[in-house]
Amino acid sequence: MRYDYKKQLRSFRYAWQGIRACVGREQNLSFHLITTVVVIAAGFAFGITRGEWIAICLCIGMVIGAELFNTAIERLVDLVSPQRNPLAGQVKDIAAGAVLVCALAAIAVGLIIFVPYLTRIFL
Repeated sequence: MRYDYKKQLRSFRYAWQGIRACVGREQNLSFHLITTVVVIAAGFAFGITRGEWIAICLCIGMVIGAELFNTAIERLVDLVSPQRNPLAGQVKDIAAGAVLVCALAAIAVGLIIFVPYLTRIFL
């Protein structure tokens, strides 16, 4: 079986379309992207280690990925259940809860990484 580069390229285009469909329209994703810029700037300012960069990159990917999954789930629920439905609401709440868990884990990692740098400056 031959590898179809054109098909792969189309897949990447569709993926970017999905990301663009969320950026600017989803308030929480916009917040996470702004936070990402701040964290990356702080990483450069403090000169964090390679291992710390790996942890930061994984956390950023985890949170933004979770937010994209959450948005997809919310839109799918809206599509299949346009009327108010308690079960549909629970599905949305669970998806949002998953994002919260990822964000809290990322905050914990951020604190572990950045607090020592901040204490050296301010104490």
